Amino acid sequence: MEHITDPERLRELARQVRRDIVEMIYRAGSGHVGGSLSAADLLVTLFFGKLRRGDGQPRDYFVLSKGHAAPALYAVLARLGHFPPEDLLTLRRFGSPLQGHPDSGWLPGVEVPTGSLGQGLSMANGLALAARLNGTGQRVYVLLGDGEVQEGQIWEAAMTAAHYRLDHLTALLDRNRLQIDGRTGEVMALEPLAEKWRAFGWETLEVDGHDHAALLAALDHLEGVRGRPGIIIAHTVKGKGVSIFEGQVKFHGVAPTTEEYLQAMKELSAV
Repeated sequence: MEHITDPERLRELARQVRRDIVEMIYRAGSGHVGGSLSAADLLVTLFFGKLRRGDGQPRDYFVLSKGHAAPALYAVLARLGHFPPEDLLTLRRFGSPLQGHPDSGWLPGVEVPTGSLGQGLSMANGLALAARLNGTGQRVYVLLGDGEVQEGQIWEAAMTAAHYRLDHLTALLDRNRLQIDGRTGEVMALEPLAEKWRAFGWETLEVDGHDHAALLAALDHLEGVRGRPGIIIAHTVKGKGVSIFEGQVKFHGVAPTTEEYLQAMKELSAV
């Protein structure tokens, strides 16, 4: 599949993905709408604009460390043809491959099962080390949540990646500043976040996580870095794209009501 680098086309894809996210979570009656919407631009830019999916070249790996944002990943995978888009409406149903958190044993396109926060970067390290040993030239990408990086295992994995000079590993951090219990700065402050990653030996960039051109430029830059892993701290808005969800902690892990659903779909239908 040819990569899409036109920001307008990526923006339109992200709008469609956001509609899918709201639709499937509403139909399921449960799910994490806020963090899925904040991550939509990151996943669309990565999967459509950068990630190598095979087609005669080594397939890159992706790990959704913030596994509760599975609806965003599912929407992207469906639009890439991994499964029929109508299957999105089976989210969280008994027997559906679209589990509440992604499971590689159930769904094509999912590399590793995730959901227990703090473990995804360690998994990505393992994939990166294996790719190096195999000499395949594959890159590894991992999406982290900012509440997640309060966990100690993340920083152990950060040290490991720098120690082994995993320059084919790129992390994207969904910095929406909200977690299930409130604002990250009040639950467990993270700042100075960029300086911490740099101190741990990572090439560190900060961008607007809803700016597709800026995200592509950052991904391109990190692909050229040698001798150390890279991270993009993407400043995002939780619930991005739907005014009543934006910046609201209560939409971390609840499905919209019918009234909220109708308003959200109306806003996401506007061109």
